Amino acid sequence: MPAMKRRLRLVVLAVSLLAALGDARAQGRPVRVIVSQAAGGTPDIICRLLMDRLSRATGQPIVVENRPGGGNVIGAQAAARAAPDGASFFFATAAALVTNPHTFKTLPYDPTRDFVPVSMVGKAPFFVLVHPGVPAKSLSELVALEKAQPGKLTFATDGPRNFSGMVAAWLNKLAGTSILQAPYAVMPQGIQDTVAGRTQLVVIAIPSATALLKRGDLRALALTAPQRAPGYEDIPTAAETFPGFDLVGWFAFVAPAGTPPEAVRRFNREMGRILDDPAVVARLRDVGVYTDGALTPEATGEFIRAEYLRWGRIVREIGLQPE
Repeated sequence: MPAMKRRLRLVVLAVSLLAALGDARAQGRPVRVIVSQAAGGTPDIICRLLMDRLSRATGQPIVVENRPGGGNVIGAQAAARAAPDGASFFFATAAALVTNPHTFKTLPYDPTRDFVPVSMVGKAPFFVLVHPGVPAKSLSELVALEKAQPGKLTFATDGPRNFSGMVAAWLNKLAGTSILQAPYAVMPQGIQDTVAGRTQLVVIAIPSATALLKRGDLRALALTAPQRAPGYEDIPTAAETFPGFDLVGWFAFVAPAGTPPEAVRRFNREMGRILDDPAVVARLRDVGVYTDGALTPEATGEFIRAEYLRWGRIVREIGLQPE
């Protein structure tokens, strides 16, 4: 009897997921998931991990389509224009949905009207790192150092309208400092220059920082998330110095507006099962992403709306003008 029940549950699961994905197989095409960054990057790795799990669990073919470029704009536009048939999804970054609207004068898509939320995936905090030759051992000491010797410190960033640049500007705003920014077209060069001491500070994701910390090439001053990261409990958060500081990257699944609600809910349920798998949680942590599960479509939408408003306030307060 237990074996029969298990087989029945497997059959129900497979049938449920086929319906969740708009019965794409019956229509003779695979499910398509658009990623707005290049193959091999962290978003691509995460999306392929999750879609591989989804495909293996159901036998449903799923195609991950990379549409990089334009600061996530190209991929987001393609996803917004996809058919709302339950077989098209967008693996969205925070930039695509909540920062681009505040840093671009115009966008070829509307993140609030062109998408419906499907599920959360996880959050990706960053470290604020300093060259070991800088005497500051904490954010408070860094602030004191900059105020005592203004103009001596420089942040290597990926530009004022990108994540690390906005983190640097927000830190300056909260601390009352004026640490300079040196924008880099490619962040590996900025990291190398910080290791060499040509710049003194850099903001990078946890996986990229791990080897640098172990070798002593750079020293971590703070984490940009409000809670300390598992495995890095000795590194304080920026919020411990500046209460309320919370600037992290994140990933979520959304679908083109008009996608059938039942398809959204069923995809969400399946993603919930995947994100409850300890092996998936561990693999995500390996790439610097921490998940609290899929949430519901409604809770995902509430999170995205709150982030949209919060990033809008930050952009205004740091005086960043859209271009």
